[in-house]
Amino acid sequence: MPTQIALLRGVNVGGKAMVAMAELRELFAELGFADARTLLQSGNVVFEAPSAQTPAALEQKLEAAAAKRFDRPIDFFVRSAKDWAGVIAKNPFPAEAQRDPAHLVLMALKAAPSAAAVKALKAAIKGRETVNAAGRHAYIVYPDGIGRSKLTNALIERTLGTRGTGRNWNTALKLAEMVES
Repeated sequence: MPTQIALLRGVNVGGKAMVAMAELRELFAELGFADARTLLQSGNVVFEAPSAQTPAALEQKLEAAAAKRFDRPIDFFVRSAKDWAGVIAKNPFPAEAQRDPAHLVLMALKAAPSAAAVKALKAAIKGRETVNAAGRHAYIVYPDGIGRSKLTNALIERTLGTRGTGRNWNTALKLAEMVES
């Protein structure tokens, strides 16, 4: 069975929308997914799924099951191991990844934004942030930190017209390592 990565949006952030990772692994097992392993407490799962299921179908299945189990909607962003390796390899900010990986964010998106939407997002930047988007991913450099930036997840989603969830580059690389092991 091919290895997949699932990223959950907005769980265990600031003490809100709490989801225990043990319970999340149980959910994956109950759905028939093998070898579910979590990383950190922010909703990162590496698992094996039947090859006949597309990432979009996996997202729908996981979202429906999580809504029942946790009694609220949770967005899932699923990427195959091959897709994730490509996303890592295509990082347009290699110098920033080396110098300050905690301030480089890889954002998984539900849908690929239009070129006009990406241009509008770049125009909306009020600080020193830099954005590059390719397909269903955006790479964002926050040189002055993420916490006080005006380039918020809400602004990004509204401008790009799609939902997303971000992971810093350290986490993105750890997920890539988990897929290989």
